[in-house]
Amino acid sequence: MSPSSVTVRVPASTSNLGPGFDTLGLALRLHNRVTVERTAGSGLTVLGAGSAEASASIARIVGPVAELFFRRTRTKRHGLAVTQRNAIPVGRGLGASASLAVGVAAGLDALHGSPLGRHRLLDLVTETEGHPDNATPSIFGGFTASTLIGKEARSLRFLVSAKATFVTLVPDFEVSTPAARELVPARFSKADTVHAITRVAVITAAFASGDLEALRGCFDDRIHQPYRAPLIPQLGRVIQAGEKAGAIGGWLSGSGSAIMCVTLVEPEAVGRAMQRALPGSAVLLLKADRRGFVVLG
Repeated sequence: MSPSSVTVRVPASTSNLGPGFDTLGLALRLHNRVTVERTAGSGLTVLGAGSAEASASIARIVGPVAELFFRRTRTKRHGLAVTQRNAIPVGRGLGASASLAVGVAAGLDALHGSPLGRHRLLDLVTETEGHPDNATPSIFGGFTASTLIGKEARSLRFLVSAKATFVTLVPDFEVSTPAARELVPARFSKADTVHAITRVAVITAAFASGDLEALRGCFDDRIHQPYRAPLIPQLGRVIQAGEKAGAIGGWLSGSGSAIMCVTLVEPEAVGRAMQRALPGSAVLLLKADRRGFVVLG
């Protein structure tokens, strides 16, 4: 018999990594747990969200994912109860919404005998999210480069050395992803475009080869970070502080507000330096997640 309930553990993710706008991502060992339960009828119930506003926010993500799953798999619709236990901060650019979408999609897939599998789950979540940069690492783990080819989400994934620590500064304020996207211009100069392309190529090659020292100087961005900086005025100061303390480099995580530095040495010192540049923020010392989502049963 197929189960009536499954729980999925889904990692957080950081996206863009500077110039890799909507294409680069990396899974982190910070996990949410999403429980998906089959219920009678056809309605959606959100459990344990804590407030009506939080429940409505979860439902706005879960509803389209569930609808698309039933349509893609031609599975008979049924009621759904969803519970999310959060470790990933919301509104900080750490993939909280993508982790929920992945958890629900993977949970439904497990409930129905896994008709989709991971690659088709990526297509499904990308269609609801609009871009694959957070969904891909949450599904596959590691460092990922992904894009849309027609309607197909295509990705490559590479394991990340356990020597790397991703020092994550989490400010005490959120950033709205839609508001941050509105600040990014629709067109870029040839110089800025070439700047992004060359750095994304080297970042990808560095992670693929494991030569993380080659990342130095590659995270500077002209595509989105300068335009979003007014939302996080301390961005440049925090990254510079992390680099002076020994980090290889840093970037705005997703659309923010979290700021991330990667280091191979003294992560605690890097974290303290970043925190001094933006007092009142929390620091997380995270390793890369290698597995992506895991169905716990």
